[in-house]
Amino acid sequence: MKILFAASEAAPFIKTGGLGDVASALPAELSKIQGNEVAVFIPYYSAIKYNKEFKVEYITSFSVPLAWRNIYCGIFRAKRKVGRKTVTYYFIDNEYYFDRGHLYGDTDDGEKFAFFSKAILESLQHIGFYPDVIHCNDWQTGFLPLFYKAFYRNIEEYSHIKIVYTIHNIEYQGKADPNFLPEVLGVSEYWRGVVSFDGLINAMKSAIVLCDKLTTVSPTYSHEILFAYFANGLEKILQENSYKLVGILNGIDTKLFDPKTDKSIYKNFSHGELEAKAENKKFLQQQLGLEVSDQIPMFAMISRFVPHKGIDLVERVMEDMAQMNIQLVLLGTGYANYENTFKYYDYAYQNKISANIKFDGPLANMIYAGADYFLMPSKSEPCGLAQMISMRYGTIPIVREVGGLYDTVTPINTETLEGRGFTFKTYNAYDMLDAVRRAEDFFYQTEKRAKVVDNIMKKDFSWKGSATQYMNIYKELCGG
Repeated sequence: MKILFAASEAAPFIKTGGLGDVASALPAELSKIQGNEVAVFIPYYSAIKYNKEFKVEYITSFSVPLAWRNIYCGIFRAKRKVGRKTVTYYFIDNEYYFDRGHLYGDTDDGEKFAFFSKAILESLQHIGFYPDVIHCNDWQTGFLPLFYKAFYRNIEEYSHIKIVYTIHNIEYQGKADPNFLPEVLGVSEYWRGVVSFDGLINAMKSAIVLCDKLTTVSPTYSHEILFAYFANGLEKILQENSYKLVGILNGIDTKLFDPKTDKSIYKNFSHGELEAKAENKKFLQQQLGLEVSDQIPMFAMISRFVPHKGIDLVERVMEDMAQMNIQLVLLGTGYANYENTFKYYDYAYQNKISANIKFDGPLANMIYAGADYFLMPSKSEPCGLAQMISMRYGTIPIVREVGGLYDTVTPINTETLEGRGFTFKTYNAYDMLDAVRRAEDFFYQTEKRAKVVDNIMKKDFSWKGSATQYMNIYKELCGG
């Protein structure tokens, strides 16, 4: 089967968040399945173009019609080995749109990614790759199903293509002014009702209605977004299209995140090797200027400091946690008020709290390896990768029971030792604090904690099962 994976970013070439991980790991896993040919399409950002580490070749160029414009598009290609198989990456080149030093946040993001979506479809006839399935991801590729239905589905070579659309985060929908329809999309008024929502053009709404299969990145999130609290206004649209909605849990790259081989951490270890994990904790304490002790539980949080990540809950009880006999390590960037709060507590409690206001991949892995507990109190969490990574490194998660956190972190029974973490339900700072205190108490039950750590490190969070589920969807759409 030929599979085209369309995304606005993909590791190792470019990544700002979880989508970049998915667009790397899922195609790689799909390529391992006998008979599959997998291609990933992403923009040719300047960060890729001018990175000499990547071996990229020019393929062809042509013009893409976008409303009244005819826009240059170049196609470049790189191949990435996955075991004995190969994933082909195609890069959509246009320096006006993609040579900006960043991926998102421009006033013309709608136009930029509309061009990207149409250029993917236009390119197929130039490179001779006609997929059975196009798998689109988030609002940046939300107009691709529209372009397909409006301009390409009646072309013989394109007519068999099915489209899967995955919602990674419903908060970002790709909204534009009503004039966007004729001025950028260039489709007839016939399509206005399909692509409009709440008085605006909406890329995600368009894709939800026009795709052949709709997925989210965890089973629980697929149920949550049918309700107003989680749906950011699209609950009725999703309810109408729920017959084609399914939730498939993301995995993690178990080769990239492997404490046995990770070069970022102080000492490699596997399940059952808690002494080696303890050495990582000691090293991290030394590096961050915290009191060096194996008798103090270390809690960690690696996150964007934004409200939906539950940072306001943490901020509300920072003083309470500072008074506990624990250490707290924070890593991330975000809203200035949160950053300033954490900087203050770092200054006020220098031997107990370490606030690292930056993005630092190697430090993140050191924290995963060294901490005892990983705090993730999200208000909403479509899937979440950090809680799975933390378990991979033997760090017990503390999470709110929402989205993918609910699917991956079952509550620990401190008697039977079933479960994987400490959880709380309501979005309340003191319910979160109660979970932290329960975890603190459990820290001193050394033998029980060791068994839980061993259990969570053995849990398989690879992409293998998820890729199988996606393949079943592809086969269903393509008639077997």
